[in-house]
Amino acid sequence: MGPVLAAVLQLLALIGALALVYVPVGNYMARVYCSKQHLRVEKWIYKGIGANPDAEMTWPAYVRGILSFSAVGVLFLYLLQRLQGVLPGSLGFSSVNPAQSFNTAVSFVTNTNWQSYYGEQTMGHIVQTAGLAVQNFVSAAVGIAVAVALVRGFARSRTGELGNFWADLVRGTLRILVPISVIAAVVLVACGAIQNFSGIHEVGQFMGGSQQWNGGAVASQEAIKEVGTNGGGYFNANSAHPFENPTPFTNLFEIFLILVIPFALTRTFGVMVGSVKQGYAILATMFTIWLGFTALMMWTEFAHHGPALQVAGGAMEGKEARFGVGGSSIFAVATTLTSTGAVNSFHSSFTGLGGGITMLSMMLGEIAPGGTGSGLYGVLIMAVIAVFIAGLMVGRTPEYLGKKIGAREMKLAAAYILITPALVLVFTAVSMALPTPPHSMLNSGAHGFSEVLYAFTSAANNNGSAFAGLNANTDWYNTMTGLAMLLGRFLPMVFVLALAGSLAEQKPVPVTAGTLRTEKPLFTGLLVGAILIITGLTYFPALALGPLAEGLA
Repeated sequence: MGPVLAAVLQLLALIGALALVYVPVGNYMARVYCSKQHLRVEKWIYKGIGANPDAEMTWPAYVRGILSFSAVGVLFLYLLQRLQGVLPGSLGFSSVNPAQSFNTAVSFVTNTNWQSYYGEQTMGHIVQTAGLAVQNFVSAAVGIAVAVALVRGFARSRTGELGNFWADLVRGTLRILVPISVIAAVVLVACGAIQNFSGIHEVGQFMGGSQQWNGGAVASQEAIKEVGTNGGGYFNANSAHPFENPTPFTNLFEIFLILVIPFALTRTFGVMVGSVKQGYAILATMFTIWLGFTALMMWTEFAHHGPALQVAGGAMEGKEARFGVGGSSIFAVATTLTSTGAVNSFHSSFTGLGGGITMLSMMLGEIAPGGTGSGLYGVLIMAVIAVFIAGLMVGRTPEYLGKKIGAREMKLAAAYILITPALVLVFTAVSMALPTPPHSMLNSGAHGFSEVLYAFTSAANNNGSAFAGLNANTDWYNTMTGLAMLLGRFLPMVFVLALAGSLAEQKPVPVTAGTLRTEKPLFTGLLVGAILIITGLTYFPALALGPLAEGLA
């Protein structure tokens, strides 16, 4: 079997598996967030934190809940790293320095999981499990909660109430993320991923000498890392490491875990707004972009000239032989079109155009299908933009799901789509202009610029993957990427929740002959076009200086 055919078969198997679970998982999540009942363990948690899960919140109260919870998470994780040297299970590792502690705490609380450190040489068992793994669960649950709040904004009328943040957070964690992660961890252990709390071992090497390896609760963290679209690896090599991702099957299984909740949330959206066809329209938008980018990536990596590349079946530099070009290409697109950031190959070693595809995937706003929750609310914002464009074309007040899109709604949607590009481009420009930070670049010219552009694209979009070749463990990059992650996570959430509150206060608009049918293929095409054009106009000059210049050279 040729490598191209093998890649196509993997892609078809992945699509089949996602289609199989789409309806049951999506319906289940809708029931979770619409239920009025509380589990006993949930009641204990509400009592412990002093929250009333039945009290409805307006959008400012929902925002305050998110910001206060996240601030406590950043402080706790920062202190845990600073005190690591005196904690049990530290494996002899010292405390993490202040700049890197700040960067890592922000990274995991914002669901970014950007790592400027070697996991197996920096973090002990306590920090990995009680700190990083916990944030993998709750940061993902926060993203889903914001998406559900926006869906309620479309579904409700004549009220400013969007649900209860604490109830959404707890339910998302205990009823959705934990069960899926437990099943996924068992599968990974059965397929060869490690799960233990062992110390450091001396391991002999093939060519002589030895190397030190430590164990850890790898499979359980790998599971939530993918399910929650987090991406932070236990080891520096991330999902290229055989302890995290041992076989071609686990590679495909991990891609499935990355995509399952973001895609299924479109079904949840359709059920909650009372029209599954609306959910299918959003699904079709996400799927079209994801499949197109995956096909384009495989083409750029397989279609190479030269005898060495032809013998290898494609550009194998920076890729694991056990995954090949196909498995690496599918993983790279999945991890950058979502906010996962896990890597099973080094994106810096991809072709110039292939590296550009990974960057453009993040620049789209990671909405195809996007992160857990963030993908859904991101694409719904773009849907609001699309119906506004359609309204301008026909001279009619735009409507979406029975809600008028007026000046206030458009201002909030515009602020949402402008904040992340502003962060990416400003931070990249400043880093390239200053004399010291560019010394962190391993490469010069277009590729060096791509390294910096990729870093801030990844941070501001809360992705977390790195281009490799950039030494980001400096005070400058730890601080600046930390700020980009904070602003890129929470400012868009504020705009989303403000939009949700504005929509929930409206009364439904009756459907007429002039109403744009947003469940039809025509709207899906309009939405795909709007996403690609808006992103292209925003980022094309920067892409032209980096990956396009390199790819066309």
